[in-house]
Amino acid sequence: MIAIAKKLKSSLTTAHLFMVSVLLVNGGNYAYNLLLGRFLGPEKFADAAVLVTFLLVLSFVAMTFQLVTAKFSVLFEATVFKAFAASMYKKSVLTGIFLGFLIVLFASELQTFFKTSSSLMFVVFGLGIPLYFIMSVNRGIFQGKQQLVSLSVTYQAEMISRLVITLALLYFLQIDAALIISLGIIASFCCGLIPFDFKNISWKSATVLNRKQGKLVRNFFIITAFYELTQIIINNSDILLVKHYFESYDAGLYASLALIGRVVYFIAWMFVMLLLPTVVKLQKEGKSTVPILLKYVTYIAGIAAVIIIGCVLFPTQIVTILFGESYLAITPLLWKYALATGIFALSNIFAYYYLSLDKYIPVVLSGLFGMLQVLLVVFFHENLAQVVHVQIVAMVLLLMVQLSFFFFENRNRALRF
Repeated sequence: MIAIAKKLKSSLTTAHLFMVSVLLVNGGNYAYNLLLGRFLGPEKFADAAVLVTFLLVLSFVAMTFQLVTAKFSVLFEATVFKAFAASMYKKSVLTGIFLGFLIVLFASELQTFFKTSSSLMFVVFGLGIPLYFIMSVNRGIFQGKQQLVSLSVTYQAEMISRLVITLALLYFLQIDAALIISLGIIASFCCGLIPFDFKNISWKSATVLNRKQGKLVRNFFIITAFYELTQIIINNSDILLVKHYFESYDAGLYASLALIGRVVYFIAWMFVMLLLPTVVKLQKEGKSTVPILLKYVTYIAGIAAVIIIGCVLFPTQIVTILFGESYLAITPLLWKYALATGIFALSNIFAYYYLSLDKYIPVVLSGLFGMLQVLLVVFFHENLAQVVHVQIVAMVLLLMVQLSFFFFENRNRALRF
């Protein structure tokens, strides 16, 4: 037994531990949403889903700062990195303050557009946004430096605190549920700053980036911001548009459908987190990056296939166990939404891969098809089924063009050799 334990310990890497941690975090976030759905019911859950979707939108915007920080944490040496990190923190704080101010300023308009019960929930949410951006740069440092244990802790701290604090407040306080959820989100931002990397940060660094370094950072930041915008559109536009076009009951049903169907995307995210620094490092060392891409594509395709088949065979059981009988109306659409999400997860791996290599055509393609998805939902939303069907069409087309680009790129490489 001792020998087996030693062998198991030696075979476990920090990457394995991080993947387990991501699964736990996604499981905790899943439980958070499931408990809200069960506790609140479809109509009130529709309001909660707006806040959760805003949180996801915020995470994609902040991910720009995290990915840029992660990439140049690998490329820049110690002195230059400190200047770069200080600059990223300053920019993240200013961006967070600006976005938070906009949300607070237009809280009433947001309430009207999304038909929510309160505008105060948007005000509270907006006040916490600067904290999230600071947290994202901190995570980018951990990600780029491959300090995966610290990276895992910050994700765990955010997830556990949001779950525990929100449920506790819902149990003890008899106030608007959406306001409680926004308070829980802010509290989780504070906890997500643990641990915070101070040793590599010099807020008043005398070193500045030279012209070439500044241009590299600026170009990658712009294209990453554009790509994260496409992620926001593809991942969240459907929920927000459904909340606008449909009544609260139907919007709540759709939010639960999206939560179940997106499990494949949440699982795939852990591979994306490991992909970028790995690809940048392999490219820096002059090694082939295609094998790591194909490995992750295989993993995600297998996971997506299992989830889709499960949704085909056991839709009623899945919905009943996760949300309860009041949500059974979504069962016919479950496997279809999972299919759309699985296809998007595969497309996403290719886009992040080429983003890591500073090749931006797949990013532009994602943006175009993200806008196509929005237009299709705007023009075709007679019922929830039609909303799901047009998303399948958009995601199939996106995967086809991403695969075409990949094969074209590798065909050219083969011809050169």
